[in-house]
Order: sequence, then C-alpha cells, then structure tokens
Amino acid sequence: MLVNIGMFTFHMLMCISANILRTLNGKFSSKCIYPKYSPDHVAGEGGGPDPSEVSLDGCSCHSSSCFASTCSCLHYGENYNNQCINCEGNELDFSKPVFECNTMCHCGELCQNRVIQRGLQFRLEVFKTAKKGWGLRNLEFIPKGRFVCEYAGEILSFGEACRRIQLQTSGDSNYIIAVREHFCDGQIMETFVDPTYIGNVGRFLNHSCEPNLFMVPVRVDSMVPKLALFANRDICANEELSYDYSGRYHNSSPEKDQEELQQVEVSKKPCYCGAKLCANFLPYDSSLFHKDDLRSRAVETL
Repeated sequence: MLVNIGMFTFHMLMCISANILRTLNGKFSSKCIYPKYSPDHVAGEGGGPDPSEVSLDGCSCHSSSCFASTCSCLHYGENYNNQCINCEGNELDFSKPVFECNTMCHCGELCQNRVIQRGLQFRLEVFKTAKKGWGLRNLEFIPKGRFVCEYAGEILSFGEACRRIQLQTSGDSNYIIAVREHFCDGQIMETFVDPTYIGNVGRFLNHSCEPNLFMVPVRVDSMVPKLALFANRDICANEELSYDYSGRYHNSSPEKDQEELQQVEVSKKPCYCGAKLCANFLPYDSSLFHKDDLRSRAVETL
C-alpha cells in the first residue's frame, strides 16, 4: 500500500529492533554490535547512485545568509525560519521541494539555508522499549519544526532493494525504506535506503500511527535526497521519537487500513504504538516483492 504525502510517498515494512547505541549530540558511546555507523548516506552494492557526488550547482550569493528573492537554491521559497522548517498549514500537506545551499555555494557557513547538513543538534538516546525492541528518544526539549535526525544508510538500486527484501525471512527486521517523489508531469523518482549494515541513529526510530516526527526529502549536494525528520509538535524530554512508516503524518482511517492489510497474508506484523488511532498492524508495502507491479508504470530511480 502506497500513500501520498503531497509530492512524496515513503514506506517502511517492519518494526525496527537492534542492539543498543547511545548518542550525545552526534557523539556515540557504548559497547554494541553495529556493522558500521555513518551519519550520511553511502553508495550501496548493486549499482545504486553515489550520494557523495556533488552534482548540484551552487548559488552566487556573496552574503552571510541567503534570501528567497535572490538565491537560486530558494527557488521554491524560504525553507527554514529560525532553524524550523517552514510549513504552511498541516505537515500532512507539505510538498515543497527543499534544496539547501551546498558546497558549491558562495554564501557563508552560517547561512540560514544550511540546517540538515549541520547534523544532530539535540541529545538523543537509544533505549529498550517494552514491546518494540529498541527505540530512540530525546533527552531535551525539541521545539516544533526543528530538525531532529536523518534516516541514513546505503543507497540502493531498485533491483538490489528487491533482492535484499526477498532474502529476508519472517523473523528478520527490515530497515529498507522506499521514497517515491511524484512530479507534476506524472513521473516518479524513487530512492531506496537501507541502514541494515551501514546507517545512523535514525534506524532505531519506531513506527507510530500518531507520530511526533515527519519526514521530508532534502537535497544538498546532489539529487539523492537526505531523509530529514522534523518535529511536528513540541516534544518534551524523554519522549520516544517516531514517524509513520507508511508516509502519512497521521493515520486518518485505521479501519480502511486494517481491511486492506487483512488481504495481505505475508509479513504483516502487529503495531504496538499505543495511539488512539492505531491501525493495529504495521504498514506494509508489497511493491518490492512484486517487481512487475511497480515496473508497469514510468518510474525514474535514483
């Protein structure tokens, strides 16, 4: 099942569980079994794009900070206001392309259009939950609209993402996320991210049907998007951080979702988010299990 968020859809299939890892403003410490930590995307096996390649032109602003009236990176308007993402109306309807100033830009490092690239700004901690394996929580107050963390991992081709998914057993945890961006001409651009073997603290985020984070694709140096998670409300210290794996800001019709999920006999798992509008099952996307279904339409894969 794919659900649109404006121009984006993204879907994750299973609950996250992993070995404990602690972070304090990006500094990690603990004795844990973790394949490899990376704060940024890395090129995966199977011919996926290289996210480290600088392919976007920079702005020519010779100032300490950029403004939408003069900056080419802000063609779609200001992205941030006091480090908070600019959302007009409901976060569910957020669909504006976000391009930050990059390494090719002439503006200063303190430019207000440089937020995601600065990394973690809040203290976060991985902890053991009662029913969901490991989870991620904040150790200090996070204002609404502030950037919290990325969901970073290996950037895969469609074929490699399918191969990895189809090798999983029912007992395996899945971390692969598929982001589908819809263009006005009907084309769809896909990005597949897998932090199973290489990833950051975002891999510990659990699903919630009423999450406190929402995801926005943000581009900095290349067209490979950083999957940035922002606070959709003020978040008090020691709250578990979560987002909706189906790509929606809120589950508005759990009855319909449950009916659809009952038709899927493969890999459905119960949801333990505890929200009042809980859909009872984790979101499920069958597209990576059935190649022909997805390839039947025009898709551009990063």
